[in-house]
Amino acid sequence: MRSATITRKTAETDISVEIGLDGTGVYDNQTGVGFFDHMLDQLARHSLIDMTIRCTGDTHIDDHHSVEDVGIALGQALSQALGDKRGIRRYGACLLPMDDALVRAALDLSGRPYLVWNAEMPTQKIGSFDTELVREFFQALSTHGGITLHVDALHGINSHHIAEAAFKAVARALREAVETDPRKSDAVPSTKGAL
Repeated sequence: MRSATITRKTAETDISVEIGLDGTGVYDNQTGVGFFDHMLDQLARHSLIDMTIRCTGDTHIDDHHSVEDVGIALGQALSQALGDKRGIRRYGACLLPMDDALVRAALDLSGRPYLVWNAEMPTQKIGSFDTELVREFFQALSTHGGITLHVDALHGINSHHIAEAAFKAVARALREAVETDPRKSDAVPSTKGAL
């Protein structure tokens, strides 16, 4: 089973991440940030990546460090679990509707991190959660996972729906990209021979 465990401890956060790429989307995420936990649960469930995340952070300041640092650790875990990426499909995309929101995600597990983010939130908060942190999470995930990631909100008037559709769309794209390609399970999916 392609899996990884990452621990990350700084003056701001103490994080552990365990993932299994060949799972069924079982999750147990506790970061101290309720809305973020809900989004991580969606990420696990719809990617079919088993995920256990623990984070103790300086949420008395705000949620920024916890959200960003979980993105860093999760990206590192994905990179570690993928290894040399032999046999994966590499690319994934999803067009995901959620009520008023329609979000498109496309990604390449290229080893070349790049985020294109066109998903503006109409409000600054979802409950007590800062909506700008959605982008911060995906920036950290992309950078530390070596993922080229494009996220576009094509429609949406409700910030909760846009954010959740983004997490689900990325999850479905990840599910496709990390899957083993039965036609090329022994090859790295690049003409270069390495990713």
